[in-house]
Amino acid sequence: MNLYIETENGVAKNHPAFEDNLIAAFGSVPAHWEPFVRVARSSLGVYKVTEVNNPAYEKVNGVWTDVWPVRDMTAEEKTSKQLLTRDLFNLREYASNWSAWTFDEATCEMVPPITRPDVDQTKIDAGIFTYWCGADANWKDTPVRPEGEYKFDFFAWSWIAL
Repeated sequence: MNLYIETENGVAKNHPAFEDNLIAAFGSVPAHWEPFVRVARSSLGVYKVTEVNNPAYEKVNGVWTDVWPVRDMTAEEKTSKQLLTRDLFNLREYASNWSAWTFDEATCEMVPPITRPDVDQTKIDAGIFTYWCGADANWKDTPVRPEGEYKFDFFAWSWIAL
């Protein structure tokens, strides 16, 4: 469905409307309504923020569109995000299992010292999962997951009934 936005003196006015609604209301698309292209909010970079929940409507390369203002995080915001990432990682149950993992500032993520092997769907289908084993400092397959409600105990390296 085509969208249009009302303009006045080269400035967007109100919000975009569907072409069929304009035709139903006015018989055609009025001259002061111009084509509009909806642009979804793009995913932000690791240390980027947007301070608005709604986009601005701007004409870009001759077409009205959504514009999402983005800025770099301040040094304080960046530090806060990094600390939160580390804190949440360390507050997890069995957190010491992942003590060998390190913080990657570029991605703001905790990363293993050894890259995780590719997922093997046949193992997953059989109830076998590959998790980080802190005791071995490597990735390791679990025993087959039993039927029912279980969680994995990383220290005993076994499934525990809930």
